[in-house]
Amino acid sequence: MKVLFLIFAVSAAFVIQSRMTIFGIPPAFILILPYYIGLKRGAMKGMLAGTITGMIVDSLSGNILGPHLLGKGMVGFLSSLLSGSLFRWTPLLGMTGIFVLTMWDGLTVFSIKTLFNIQSIPASRLITTILLQGILNSMAGIFLRPENAE
Repeated sequence: MKVLFLIFAVSAAFVIQSRMTIFGIPPAFILILPYYIGLKRGAMKGMLAGTITGMIVDSLSGNILGPHLLGKGMVGFLSSLLSGSLFRWTPLLGMTGIFVLTMWDGLTVFSIKTLFNIQSIPASRLITTILLQGILNSMAGIFLRPENAE
């Protein structure tokens, strides 16, 4: 049952992300999945979910394979660090965590595409794009909690 729900959630995120724009900027809702799995299931499963999600995004974009694969894989891995005993879990930590990791993913994808001379967005619009995507994703951070949260 959980697998069917995850398949539905991923499909819905892809459809919404490809059809919707806010001020001409597409949201990055697909990034919530690796964040959630890394938070709930740990580093390896989060990284696996991120790399699979990134590979799907890369293959659908028609560009080189790799930028989204690396960015979303790192988000899945790094989100698992938030669920450890280092931080006391609060909704603010969840919001901040997904906001920072969304910005991290955006900068990673932009840097790799710039390195290989594939410009997806102008550099002047980069900050607005990743800030808006981070703000939209941070709303989900309120509701997502690790297994060991109090």
